[in-house]
Amino acid sequence: MHLYQVLHRPLITEKSTGLQAQGKYAFKVDGKANKPQIKQAVEKAFNVSVAKVNVMTVPGKGRRVGRRVIQTPSWKKAIVTLRTGDKIELFEGV
Repeated sequence: MHLYQVLHRPLITEKSTGLQAQGKYAFKVDGKANKPQIKQAVEKAFNVSVAKVNVMTVPGKGRRVGRRVIQTPSWKKAIVTLRTGDKIELFEGV
């Protein structure tokens, strides 16, 4: 898998914004990506050094469309911890 296909988008939520003070950033990643691929993609895309990667699969939810209940797809989230002194400028001022 190519490194630029691993990261889909950054996650900007209240919880992920609070984690930035600890040097942690959240991303929506490809469902087939593993921890070493996510680490390489973040290091190459943002020119930082990654200390740790935590990955979780967020299950889909049931949504009502009229009388039917459809299932939204599951997706993968990665919490990336950077080494001390590093930060991603994309998230600053959000």
